[in-house]
Amino acid sequence: MRICMVGGQALMEGIMMRGEHGYAQVIRNPEGELVTEVEKLPATDVNKFFTLPVIRGSYRLIDSLRIGMKSLFKSAEIAGLEDENEKKSKFDLWLEKKLGDKSTEVIMAIALVLSLALTITLFFLLPNLIAGLIIGKGKSRILYNLIEGVIRIAIFLGYLIAVSKMNDIKRVFMYHGAEHKTIHCYEHNDPLTIENVRKYTTLHPRCGTAFLFVVMIISILVYSLLPRFDLFILNLLMRILFLPLVAGIAYEFNRFAGRSNGIVARVLRAPGLAMQYFTTKEPTDDMIEIAIIALIKALEIDEEVRNPDVSQPETIEQAPREELVL
Repeated sequence: MRICMVGGQALMEGIMMRGEHGYAQVIRNPEGELVTEVEKLPATDVNKFFTLPVIRGSYRLIDSLRIGMKSLFKSAEIAGLEDENEKKSKFDLWLEKKLGDKSTEVIMAIALVLSLALTITLFFLLPNLIAGLIIGKGKSRILYNLIEGVIRIAIFLGYLIAVSKMNDIKRVFMYHGAEHKTIHCYEHNDPLTIENVRKYTTLHPRCGTAFLFVVMIISILVYSLLPRFDLFILNLLMRILFLPLVAGIAYEFNRFAGRSNGIVARVLRAPGLAMQYFTTKEPTDDMIEIAIIALIKALEIDEEVRNPDVSQPETIEQAPREELVL
């Protein structure tokens, strides 16, 4: 079984697969045609500080969010979810007038900031507030953080259950399953055919859902070491400031659990895999087809960068160096 770094993301009627040097997205438009787009990532010299264990987790998470948001916007456009005849808001018109072609990038940045703000509100501010009301002042910070962590996990589970009932999200979860199955097939050195892909599980240890769950568990441990202040806002700020550390530790945890198949790793990743029963569904054959094409295109980019003089990929099974969150 090969160790591979390919990660991906389910989109609106499509899938994005990312390798070490670029990413490919395949989306089905309203006419049923497959629209394929590939993008080679610029060769940038990353400061060695951002490659250190724990530190690299936060850096890669931000980079994945940036590319993921860009792909999601593009998929909505291609899949016909954005009505071209819909009247633009005054804010959209103002942005286009002031920024021109860069207006889309600004909208993406605003959407990313708003999504992060919603995440902080839902999974940090709200649990912190409820835990404070339950525990009161002057009580054990370990008990306080334990209750806060349980509330955070309960909100997370409730959120997953709620969105899984939405029809549009169900299709996204089916594409999510196709993404995982296809990467499993590649990791097991099987030819990438629909028949081979279908036999694999929709659960994968490097999934973003598993990563988020690990973040919540790690946060209980890390935040228990922090002092508890009487002012609610100080407690919240401390949690936000230490969130990169929590994410970095969770990344290293997921990296270990994804690479090892020992009994310890299997036990550690079991809760994260269980969460994926909410976020992945069995895909249709046409969804698997999209996942296969996206994976092949992403691997071709990596092969082209590694062997620029080779016209056809000959060592496509060569494993890149690091893992990505799926």
